[in-house]
Amino acid sequence: MKIQESAENYLETILILQKRTGAVRSIDIAAELNFSKPSVSVAMRNLRENGYIEVDKEGHIVLLDQGREIAEKIYERHTLISDWLTALGVTPSVASEDACRIEHVISEESFAAIKAHTYAGKPR
Repeated sequence: MKIQESAENYLETILILQKRTGAVRSIDIAAELNFSKPSVSVAMRNLRENGYIEVDKEGHIVLLDQGREIAEKIYERHTLISDWLTALGVTPSVASEDACRIEHVISEESFAAIKAHTYAGKPR
């Protein structure tokens, strides 16, 4: 399930926008990421052709199972790493930026260790 970092970012953004507003269209993604509409359209076509998303006749984007799985994994990594860095004293904006880079390259083993350490003794 290895895909490019840019595709992971798009899937994560779709998930975040769905949580925030419900319905997501390409224009929403372009606005959220400050990307051009044509760039987002090309990315959405690639995600659709690879079975990560579906676009209905009104242009609403829906994550398919494979896309949702990746989006949720990246979102969990981003959230936990960002919160962890903030708890260590990193400013929230820097923690979020760093988490955005780390979330794509951290190994499963290292992430699991950070997650276990972060939640040790805390109910989830």
